[in-house]
Amino acid sequence: MTEITDKNDNSSRAQFILYWGDMGTQWGVNRSVAQIHALLYLSTDPLNAEQISEELGIARSNVSNSLKELVGWRLIQRVPVAGDRREHFVAETDVWEMALLIARGRKEREIDPAIRAIDMCVTQAETETKLDPAVLSRMHAMQDFLATADKWSNQMLSVPKSNLSALMKMGTKVLTLLRVGGGKTD
Repeated sequence: MTEITDKNDNSSRAQFILYWGDMGTQWGVNRSVAQIHALLYLSTDPLNAEQISEELGIARSNVSNSLKELVGWRLIQRVPVAGDRREHFVAETDVWEMALLIARGRKEREIDPAIRAIDMCVTQAETETKLDPAVLSRMHAMQDFLATADKWSNQMLSVPKSNLSALMKMGTKVLTLLRVGGGKTD
Protein backbone atom coordinates (compact mmCIF):
# COMPACT_ATOMS: atom_id res chain seq x y z
CA MET A 1 0.00 0.00 0.00
CA THR A 2 1.30 3.43 -0.85
CA GLU A 3 1.37 6.05 1.83
CA ILE A 4 2.62 9.55 2.23
CA THR A 5 6.07 9.24 3.85
CA ASP A 6 5.20 11.33 6.92
CA LYS A 7 2.51 9.21 8.60
CA ASN A 8 1.73 12.08 10.98
CA ASP A 9 0.94 14.46 8.13
CA ASN A 10 -2.77 15.18 8.52
CA SER A 11 -2.66 18.25 6.31
CA SER A 12 -5.41 18.80 3.79
CA ARG A 13 -2.83 18.26 1.02
CA ALA A 14 -1.83 14.85 2.40
CA GLN A 15 -5.47 13.89 2.90
CA PHE A 16 -6.34 14.95 -0.65
CA ILE A 17 -3.58 12.72 -2.04
CA LEU A 18 -4.69 9.76 0.09
CA TYR A 19 -8.38 10.21 -0.75
CA TRP A 20 -7.61 10.66 -4.47
CA GLY A 21 -5.74 7.36 -4.34
CA ASP A 22 -8.72 5.67 -2.68
CA MET A 23 -11.14 7.17 -5.20
CA GLY A 24 -8.87 6.05 -8.01
CA THR A 25 -9.22 2.43 -6.92
CA GLN A 26 -13.00 2.83 -7.00
CA TRP A 27 -12.69 4.03 -10.62
CA GLY A 28 -10.44 1.15 -11.62
CA VAL A 29 -7.19 3.14 -11.41
CA ASN A 30 -4.15 1.85 -9.55
CA ARG A 31 -3.78 3.61 -6.17
CA SER A 32 -0.18 4.65 -6.89
CA VAL A 33 -1.15 6.16 -10.24
CA ALA A 34 -3.97 8.13 -8.62
CA GLN A 35 -1.80 9.34 -5.74
CA ILE A 36 0.98 10.44 -8.08
CA HIS A 37 -1.59 12.28 -10.16
CA ALA A 38 -2.93 14.01 -7.04
CA LEU A 39 0.57 14.97 -5.89
CA LEU A 40 1.44 16.46 -9.27
CA TYR A 41 -1.95 18.18 -9.52
CA LEU A 42 -1.36 19.94 -6.19
CA SER A 43 2.33 20.67 -6.77
CA THR A 44 3.17 24.20 -7.79
CA ASP A 45 6.61 23.12 -9.06
CA PRO A 46 7.58 20.32 -11.42
CA LEU A 47 8.65 17.13 -9.62
CA ASN A 48 11.02 14.38 -10.67
CA ALA A 49 10.48 10.67 -10.06
CA GLU A 50 12.79 10.58 -7.05
CA GLN A 51 10.93 13.41 -5.34
CA ILE A 52 7.63 11.66 -6.00
CA SER A 53 8.99 8.35 -4.70
CA GLU A 54 10.29 9.97 -1.51
CA GLU A 55 7.16 11.99 -0.78
CA LEU A 56 4.71 9.15 -1.35
CA GLY A 57 6.86 6.27 -0.14
CA ILE A 58 6.39 4.43 -3.43
CA ALA A 59 9.09 2.29 -5.01
CA ARG A 60 10.97 4.11 -7.75
CA SER A 61 10.05 1.43 -10.33
CA ASN A 62 6.36 1.82 -9.45
CA VAL A 63 6.69 5.59 -9.83
CA SER A 64 8.25 5.18 -13.29
CA ASN A 65 5.49 2.86 -14.48
CA SER A 66 2.80 5.13 -13.02
CA LEU A 67 4.30 8.20 -14.67
CA LYS A 68 4.27 6.40 -18.04
CA GLU A 69 0.58 5.62 -17.57
CA LEU A 70 -0.28 9.20 -16.63
CA VAL A 71 1.70 10.54 -19.62
CA GLY A 72 -0.22 8.07 -21.81
CA TRP A 73 -3.49 9.52 -20.56
CA ARG A 74 -2.05 13.01 -21.21
CA LEU A 75 -2.89 13.95 -17.61
CA ILE A 76 0.73 14.88 -16.96
CA GLN A 77 3.59 15.97 -19.15
CA ARG A 78 7.36 16.08 -19.03
CA VAL A 79 8.88 19.52 -18.60
CA PRO A 80 12.52 20.59 -18.62
CA VAL A 81 14.02 22.16 -15.52
CA ALA A 82 17.09 24.33 -16.04
CA GLY A 83 20.25 22.81 -14.60
CA ASP A 84 18.71 19.38 -13.98
CA ARG A 85 18.99 16.52 -16.47
CA ARG A 86 16.30 14.41 -14.77
CA GLU A 87 12.80 14.28 -16.18
CA HIS A 88 10.34 16.47 -14.32
CA PHE A 89 6.58 16.30 -14.51
CA VAL A 90 3.60 18.61 -14.13
CA ALA A 91 -0.08 17.78 -14.18
CA GLU A 92 -2.90 19.33 -16.14
CA THR A 93 -4.55 21.63 -13.58
CA ASP A 94 -7.67 22.66 -15.48
CA VAL A 95 -10.27 20.30 -13.98
CA TRP A 96 -12.51 20.49 -17.05
CA GLU A 97 -9.61 19.63 -19.34
CA MET A 98 -8.70 16.74 -17.01
CA ALA A 99 -12.27 15.46 -17.13
CA LEU A 100 -12.30 15.67 -20.93
CA LEU A 101 -8.95 13.88 -21.20
CA ILE A 102 -10.20 11.10 -18.95
CA ALA A 103 -13.49 10.85 -20.86
CA ARG A 104 -11.67 10.65 -24.19
CA GLY A 105 -9.21 8.09 -22.84
CA ARG A 106 -11.93 5.90 -21.35
CA LYS A 107 -13.92 6.10 -24.58
CA GLU A 108 -10.88 5.00 -26.61
CA ARG A 109 -9.91 2.21 -24.19
CA GLU A 110 -13.34 0.94 -23.12
CA ILE A 111 -16.28 2.11 -25.21
CA ASP A 112 -14.78 1.88 -28.71
CA PRO A 113 -13.61 -1.75 -28.23
CA ALA A 114 -17.03 -2.66 -26.79
CA ILE A 115 -18.75 -1.19 -29.84
CA ARG A 116 -16.48 -3.17 -32.18
CA ALA A 117 -17.04 -6.39 -30.24
CA ILE A 118 -20.84 -6.02 -30.17
CA ASP A 119 -20.87 -5.12 -33.88
CA MET A 120 -18.96 -8.34 -34.65
CA CYS A 121 -21.38 -10.38 -32.52
CA VAL A 122 -24.40 -8.85 -34.25
CA THR A 123 -22.90 -9.46 -37.69
CA GLN A 124 -22.30 -13.09 -36.79
CA ALA A 125 -25.72 -13.47 -35.15
CA GLU A 126 -27.47 -12.18 -38.27
CA THR A 127 -26.07 -15.18 -40.20
CA GLU A 128 -27.07 -17.83 -37.64
CA THR A 129 -30.35 -19.41 -38.67
CA LYS A 130 -30.91 -21.27 -35.37
CA LEU A 131 -30.51 -18.19 -33.19
CA ASP A 132 -33.58 -17.27 -31.17
CA PRO A 133 -34.96 -13.98 -32.60
CA ALA A 134 -35.15 -12.58 -29.05
CA VAL A 135 -31.38 -12.97 -28.69
CA LEU A 136 -30.76 -11.08 -31.94
CA SER A 137 -33.23 -8.41 -30.87
CA ARG A 138 -31.38 -7.94 -27.57
CA MET A 139 -28.05 -7.74 -29.39
CA HIS A 140 -29.50 -5.08 -31.70
CA ALA A 141 -30.82 -3.17 -28.68
CA MET A 142 -27.34 -3.18 -27.11
CA GLN A 143 -25.77 -2.17 -30.42
CA ASP A 144 -28.25 0.72 -30.78
CA PHE A 145 -27.67 1.82 -27.20
CA LEU A 146 -23.89 1.85 -27.64
CA ALA A 147 -24.18 3.74 -30.94
CA THR A 148 -26.40 6.35 -29.30
CA ALA A 149 -24.10 6.65 -26.27
CA ASP A 150 -21.09 6.95 -28.60
CA LYS A 151 -22.76 9.69 -30.64
CA TRP A 152 -23.72 11.57 -27.47
CA SER A 153 -20.21 11.16 -26.08
CA ASN A 154 -18.65 12.53 -29.26
CA GLN A 155 -21.01 15.50 -29.15
CA MET A 156 -20.24 16.21 -25.48
CA LEU A 157 -16.49 15.96 -26.07
CA SER A 158 -16.76 18.62 -28.76
CA VAL A 159 -18.68 21.11 -26.60
CA PRO A 160 -16.48 24.01 -25.43
CA LYS A 161 -15.57 23.68 -21.73
CA SER A 162 -17.42 26.84 -20.75
CA ASN A 163 -20.62 25.63 -22.40
CA LEU A 164 -20.23 22.16 -20.92
CA SER A 165 -19.86 23.68 -17.46
CA ALA A 166 -22.98 25.79 -17.96
CA LEU A 167 -24.90 22.78 -19.26
CA MET A 168 -23.96 20.68 -16.24
CA LYS A 169 -24.85 23.48 -13.84
CA MET A 170 -28.31 23.62 -15.39
CA GLY A 171 -29.02 20.15 -14.03
CA THR A 172 -32.68 19.18 -14.22
CA LYS A 173 -33.55 22.49 -15.89
CA VAL A 174 -32.54 20.74 -19.12
CA LEU A 175 -35.42 18.30 -18.61
CA THR A 176 -37.80 21.22 -18.21
CA LEU A 177 -36.58 22.66 -21.50
CA LEU A 178 -37.13 19.32 -23.22
CA ARG A 179 -40.70 19.14 -21.88
CA VAL A 180 -41.43 22.64 -23.19
CA GLY A 181 -40.68 21.39 -26.68
CA GLY A 182 -43.65 19.03 -26.39
CA GLY A 183 -41.66 15.82 -26.51
CA LYS A 184 -41.30 13.17 -23.86
CA THR A 185 -37.96 13.06 -22.03
CA ASP A 186 -37.61 9.27 -21.95
